[in-house]
Amino acid sequence: MKIINFLKRVFLFYYDGFKNMTVGKKLWAIIIIKLFIMFAILKIFFFKDFLNDKFDTEREKADYVIEQLTQPKNTSND
Repeated sequence: MKIINFLKRVFLFYYDGFKNMTVGKKLWAIIIIKLFIMFAILKIFFFKDFLNDKFDTEREKADYVIEQLTQPKNTSND
């Protein structure tokens, strides 16, 4: 019961805070719009599905990802 009361109090705290906001609502709307643009629209136009274009099977995709993660990067300036 303690946890439920605590969660209820936390929810009501944030609910009342967001309900009484004036400027904050506009700021949250701007933040949500920016996140939508960054993750939805930019992904569609600028970031192609690299793995699906290069490889046919899930095994090939997994092998490529593991190779890229575990391959040491050459940082020498020779």
